[in-house]
Formats: sequence, structure tokens, C-alpha cells
Amino acid sequence: MLTLRITEIFYSLQGEANTVGIPTVFIRLTGCPLRCVYCDTAYAFTGGKKMSLDDIIADVEQYGCQYITVTGGEPLAQANCLELMRQLVDKNYKVSLETSGALDVSTVDKRVVKVMDIKTPSSDEVDKNLYGNIDHLTAQDQVKFVIGNDEDYQWSKAILKQYDLINRCEILFSPVMGQQQPTELAEKILSDRLAVRFQIQLHKLLWDDAQGK
Repeated sequence: MLTLRITEIFYSLQGEANTVGIPTVFIRLTGCPLRCVYCDTAYAFTGGKKMSLDDIIADVEQYGCQYITVTGGEPLAQANCLELMRQLVDKNYKVSLETSGALDVSTVDKRVVKVMDIKTPSSDEVDKNLYGNIDHLTAQDQVKFVIGNDEDYQWSKAILKQYDLINRCEILFSPVMGQQQPTELAEKILSDRLAVRFQIQLHKLLWDDAQGK
């Protein structure tokens, strides 16, 4: 029996990415090999409970919701995450994966939308970026840069150019709440005419918490 360690399964509005505002079931897996300084889900690093894939899917089904986000922690740190996502898309759910970009995404089911962080310098985990993952991104996928300061912004622009990311998939720029002033970041994007999506975490505006419950 295949199992995963789960921190929580909950129903809320999607707070980020290009489905922001859409009712979504979140499956938060336990554990992460990274320790980004701005992480807002450190409670998912440890603990959780072991659940079978059948039980996870049964839990999801009770919400009657088409959109599923598999998140963490870092979901790909648990190998059976791949099979969970495959089974969910087989059941015609619209599945997205929130991943740090530090682990190989090449074996993720092609029907799953990958929302992949590229860690900026202020995360203190920039050396964990697995740039080979970029080769496995398609037009349906998204790359997120979490911007904490101007160094992050300038660095992110350079990465966009180096890997021609804007012509590969959708790009998200998100300010670190309480660190990067959102209006300042928005004005930089406009001034530089960057073809990126500016986003603020909707769940933090609505509920002032990390998960949007």
C-alpha cells in the first residue's frame, strides 16, 4: 500500500499563481530539504500523519472541487507524490504542483501544472536551484521568483534573460510579505516593461495567515 506523510488537506481559495481566487483543495505534504529564510510553512517540516493514497483521494473527493494543489514543504521529497498526482489527473482533476525547483521534475506527469520556484539570493538557498529543471517546463507551467529586495529583482531579471524563461512559460514575481514593499516591486516591473505576472498572496490579504483557511 502506497502512503504519504500529510500535514493537512484543506479547501480554500487559491492564493497564488494563475488560478488565484479559484476554490481549490490543497494537499500539503510533510517535509522539505530547504530552509528558506522567508518560509511561511515551517510547520510542515515535521510531523504530519501517514495516509494511504486511497485515503488521500477519498478525503479530496468530499469537497467536490475540480482544482487540486499538491504543496508542502517540498512534495517531491516523498517519492509517492508522483503516483498520487498521476492518480488524481487520471480522475480528471486539474492538478498543480508547487515545488521548490531543487528536486528533479522530469518524472512529474505531463498533465500536472508545475509551479516551480527559482530561489533568489535572499532566500539563502539560491545554491539549491536545479537549473536543469527548466528543460522540463512547458507553456502550461509557471516559474515563481520570490523577491525580497532589489538584489533579488536584478538577479531574477538576469535569470529570465539567461534562460529565455519568458518565452518558455508564465513568470510570476511575488514580494516577500513584510520585506519587499509590493507597490515598489510593481512599479519596477512596469518601468522595466517585464512580461511577468505580479502577484500578492491573496490568502494573506483575506485571512492574514499562511494557508488561507
